Amino acid sequence: MRAWRVHELGDPSQVMSLDEIERPTPGEGQVLVKVKAAALNFPDVLMAMGMYQEKPPLPYIPGVELCGEIVETGRRVIGSPSGGPGAFAEYALMDRDFAFPAPEGLSDEKAASLYLTYQTGYVGLHRRAHLQAGEWLLVHAGAGGVGTAAIQLGKAAGAKVIATAGGARKTQVCTELGADHVIDYTAEDFVPIVKEITGGRGADVIYDPVGGDVFDKSTKCIAFEGRLVVVGFTSGRIPEAKAKHLLVKNYSIVGLHWGLYRRYDPAIFGMIHEQLTRLVDEGHVDPLVGETLPLDQAPQALAKLADRSTVGKVVLVP
Repeated sequence: MRAWRVHELGDPSQVMSLDEIERPTPGEGQVLVKVKAAALNFPDVLMAMGMYQEKPPLPYIPGVELCGEIVETGRRVIGSPSGGPGAFAEYALMDRDFAFPAPEGLSDEKAASLYLTYQTGYVGLHRRAHLQAGEWLLVHAGAGGVGTAAIQLGKAAGAKVIATAGGARKTQVCTELGADHVIDYTAEDFVPIVKEITGGRGADVIYDPVGGDVFDKSTKCIAFEGRLVVVGFTSGRIPEAKAKHLLVKNYSIVGLHWGLYRRYDPAIFGMIHEQLTRLVDEGHVDPLVGETLPLDQAPQALAKLADRSTVGKVVLVP
């Protein structure tokens, strides 16, 4: 089978090669799936550069999210490959207990995009931030894969959503997804605008996959007893919290590492999948796929993701 492999750490558009390798053989508790679509995520870029918390041994097959067809049964499923990455290939192994039924109403590309970012968003907004109906939710990088999921999940929870995005194309995407207010951060400072929109209160929940200056500025427009959810650091700078400011304003900084629930509460994945499937069936969730490319264009796809020129999810199809 064909599979992309990272042979050395570095720019993923430079260090991957499309290799012909043996089709994997499932072990105990595993199933072999024919990959129908593999969705890209920013951790794919960071992992290849050696900058992610998970560091698979070289060489490895990248890709942490897929929709596939179980070879043995023909059943269509979504999830992550066994052991972490492995989706950028024609076939992959999945743990049987974590291969979840793909919602019938979604295409392969959209189904592949439902797992990681939507599960992360659901955990972040509901379990970690305890988002309530009527609260103000501020979503940063709202036009990306993480942000588009958070906007839809926030609206489904009854929140009032403010989104930030860069440029007219991306702000329009946020509006179309249902955000109540959208701020172009390339033209305006979001801090005073968030304060004005919320009547001086600030955002009750802030969903931040960017970090850096965005995190720092978010602390200036968070509500009393607000919750700032740390999703990632796509800006490249890991911020530091100021304990004195936390004390004065009574807000919480909440970490979000969705993958760790595999160790601490594995049952949560199935429960959240049921909730997401329900939201899909009810029309509240519809993953935005911005671009679909053939498998052999994986390096170009990752380069687009790295330079933040994409909207929604980028998906590879074998």
